[in-house]
Amino acid sequence: MSFSDIPVDVGPVYEGERIRANQMFVELGGPKVEKHFELVRVKPESEIEDNKVELIGPNLTEMEEGGRYPIGILVEVGGPQLEEDLEAVFERRIHEFCNYINGVMHLNQRYTNWMRISKQAYEKGLNDLKMLGAVLIRLFKAELPIIKKAQVTLYTDPEKIQEPHAMAMKIYEARDERARGLHDEDVDMFYGCVLCQSFAPTHVCCITPDRTSLCGSINWFDARAAAKVDPKGPIFEVPPGKCLNDLAGEYEGINEMVKKRSLGEIERVYLYSGMEYPHTSCGCFEAIDFFIPETGIGHGIIDRNHPGVAINGLPFSAMANTTGGGKQAPGFNGISIQYIVSPKFQQYDGGINVVVWMGKSVKERIYDLLPEDIRDKIPTEEDVNDLGDLIQWLQEHEHPIVNTPEFQAAVGGAEEEEEEEEYEAEGAMLPMGTMAMTVPGVGGVGGFKVILKNCKIHAESIIIKKIEPKRKKK
Repeated sequence: MSFSDIPVDVGPVYEGERIRANQMFVELGGPKVEKHFELVRVKPESEIEDNKVELIGPNLTEMEEGGRYPIGILVEVGGPQLEEDLEAVFERRIHEFCNYINGVMHLNQRYTNWMRISKQAYEKGLNDLKMLGAVLIRLFKAELPIIKKAQVTLYTDPEKIQEPHAMAMKIYEARDERARGLHDEDVDMFYGCVLCQSFAPTHVCCITPDRTSLCGSINWFDARAAAKVDPKGPIFEVPPGKCLNDLAGEYEGINEMVKKRSLGEIERVYLYSGMEYPHTSCGCFEAIDFFIPETGIGHGIIDRNHPGVAINGLPFSAMANTTGGGKQAPGFNGISIQYIVSPKFQQYDGGINVVVWMGKSVKERIYDLLPEDIRDKIPTEEDVNDLGDLIQWLQEHEHPIVNTPEFQAAVGGAEEEEEEEEYEAEGAMLPMGTMAMTVPGVGGVGGFKVILKNCKIHAESIIIKKIEPKRKKK
């Protein structure tokens, strides 16, 4: 396999390359572009024109520097051993293969894919998007020999991307619907995925019927097919072993696998908790489940499409920086959209019944799949966008959390004097819109209160106060 006709280097050494806004020539897809997708389809070999790359829409030379454009990537593959279950697995490799190209940054997947082409790469001659298609074809056939033929169609026209985008969305939903009928107790094998370790070295996805990969693109059926075809590849079998805690979803086999694959950094994982030993997060997760300490045990959910800030005053990007990179971050947990409607969703923390706020974009996507008795009791930013108003809203709408002792203790007005131990960090950059928040400790117990001083776009200082109960004076 040769890339001598490509003006920039191609290889796994470039995975993890970051291209900042001031370094990019153009941005393709991403949160500020309405339509974008990437899809792989298995087709009969007779219907594929091998090595063909078609571009529908403006090429890089016709784009304005610094501009943002739609991107649709349709890869069609053929081979006698291919089956439909492999489509999502191949699809996820688009992320890996795009990042092999020096000067190309690819993030996320499905309908949240996001790419940047650097100015330096463009100046070197990477000025034709068909080169991207050619690289994808060569890598697919070299890395996955069961693919015998491949062709790629790229869409950058905002009108002509509409129809293939609608087709892709229907296919994603059909995959998700199939996966919703299977649960963890129905199988004797789980799976792991390390496709994101170039960006998050200590992260490994644990894929079970009830926990789709964080990126949302690989469900249990997809992982099973991938491990069968390529047992030594980035998606592999994980015998769950002994269940150590059924409610938390702690398994002996998962712990052993995570410890090995994270090089000892992570030793223990609760699959069904965002508060204690949470699953690590990469950077490609579809949404974030975050703890709202002002409600006692309540949680909020925000996805990548959310405009502005969440109920806690933080935008998606700020929370993503907190939980991403392969860290265990109690209180901030990267998740897939599919996981939210699983019966195992954060069940150790209280499950869907302690979700007290959702961004409108994510709620609209899963509204019909939420339990009828709670779906209209979970507000969005259109209902409430202030923590002070949230408490009253939950009470007025009789959200089930209001009857919990944790909620009543949090809002009951019994304020104890606090002994405060302060730490001040000067010149820290933080998102605007937050005057104060609490960072929970493990299990949501204790933690730190973060107060932003003189906050406009970033703060002059952060004060972190250690909160410890003090005995009341007699």
